[in-house]
Amino acid sequence: MSISLDLIDLQLLEELQIDADRPNVELARIVGLSPAATLHRVRRLKESGLISRIVARLDWTTAGFPIQVYVAVTLRQHDDRTHRQFADAVAGMPEVIAADWVTGETDALLMVVAREIAELQRVLVRLSTRGGAARVVTYLRLEELKANAPLPLERTR
Repeated sequence: MSISLDLIDLQLLEELQIDADRPNVELARIVGLSPAATLHRVRRLKESGLISRIVARLDWTTAGFPIQVYVAVTLRQHDDRTHRQFADAVAGMPEVIAADWVTGETDALLMVVAREIAELQRVLVRLSTRGGAARVVTYLRLEELKANAPLPLERTR
């Protein structure tokens, strides 16, 4: 980490990971600084790149996507062209809400949401036909076991 963090920075980061919509005045009260000093620190953390973005986390089912599937993909070939083809295909699929290259028996792990099974099937077919996938394995998400938790940050020396 290139930015030096003190205890107040760590406390701010912890609080923002729990609720980034919290008013600055409330954050200031929690960390014991003035609102102006708190705002300055949060801006510094954003400018450093440590806070990459602040977003709203939607409930997928309530938003109309009751089907949530982890998809493990193994590509047909392992070359630059195939990797670009797959990355482009995934970027063009709004149903794929997260995607990572991974190591192990598979090449990529995706999170796919769908309104119905037919929509999921279309996504899986596109991964094979346009994305260059040789093997596609799905894992139906039943329920959240643990929500995205705050990073266990420590003070830098």
